[in-house]
Amino acid sequence: MKTTQIRFRLCNVTLFIASTMRRRYDCGWILVLLALINPSDAASQTVNQELSNIFNELWKLDVNRLKPGTDYKITLQGKAGYIPQGSTSAVDHASSPLFSSVDEAKLNNITTYARFMKLLDNYETSTGVAERVTTEEVTENNSFLDAILDTAVMKRAHRYLIGKRKSRSDLRQFKSQLYYMWFRLYHRDRNGGEDSSGFEHVFVGETKFGREIMGLHNWVQFYLQEKQNLLDYKGYKAKDNDVPDDDDHVLNVQFSWHGLVKPVASAFVGVSPEFEMAIFTILFLTSTEKTTTAVVNLDEYQLEMVVHRHGRSIGTAYPKLLSSNNRHV
Repeated sequence: MKTTQIRFRLCNVTLFIASTMRRRYDCGWILVLLALINPSDAASQTVNQELSNIFNELWKLDVNRLKPGTDYKITLQGKAGYIPQGSTSAVDHASSPLFSSVDEAKLNNITTYARFMKLLDNYETSTGVAERVTTEEVTENNSFLDAILDTAVMKRAHRYLIGKRKSRSDLRQFKSQLYYMWFRLYHRDRNGGEDSSGFEHVFVGETKFGREIMGLHNWVQFYLQEKQNLLDYKGYKAKDNDVPDDDDHVLNVQFSWHGLVKPVASAFVGVSPEFEMAIFTILFLTSTEKTTTAVVNLDEYQLEMVVHRHGRSIGTAYPKLLSSNNRHV
């Protein structure tokens, strides 16, 4: 029911009460009633239990997830302030990088991470600049898919999608489906050639007209860009009653990159590439909506999962942190 419809019916109720009880009600009462009917806190969200169940299965299977405090360390520092989209500067509430250390040797020794990182320099940052995919890059894409398809996480995701009749059981056909979803080039900027893909947007990041940061929802790319002094962490974003911890696996953050500031970006931290590919693939394939959102309870977090489609490919995909540390329970 739309808000306008709710307000209309509430006004009728108010008039009825006024006429029968001879009492006066102002608009403040209507706003109170609206707040009670449509509360905005995380606990009020309708949770998709089926997706929560499969995502938690995948979470438990993610043996390549890194351990906070051991495999990597983050320093959250201060809470970032509000800035509008398209800003080129922001008050820095974090004097140090978000990642104080990452065990790169471990990353390079895990096949899926190692092959994932080879893909991160294959793209033009700016939309409107046509991508040129070399034979070597196609080989790297396929090698990465081969690696993740060999993990328990993606094998379970594949079985789930077969059960939903969203994917074929043949592994080669499933791989082709993944390639088209994630690596097919398409036009994001109509003025140029094929300048974008789902993988580039979500995991690498892009800039739009030199005025806006788009995508970049991956923690490994965040760390590597930060290490090269190309990305500057400005602070975390959170509600006053839900301050994050250094061991959290999902964060909302603010950062600058290529002379622009992203007001708020959300990302998993420490999870494997196969885990992210699996959950976003499931969300994408189990819906036909242009934009799909689903609230899920994952481990100790409540998330709003978002996927936007670009035809039969992914336009964007990210987790929006609603609550952490089981505060939604």
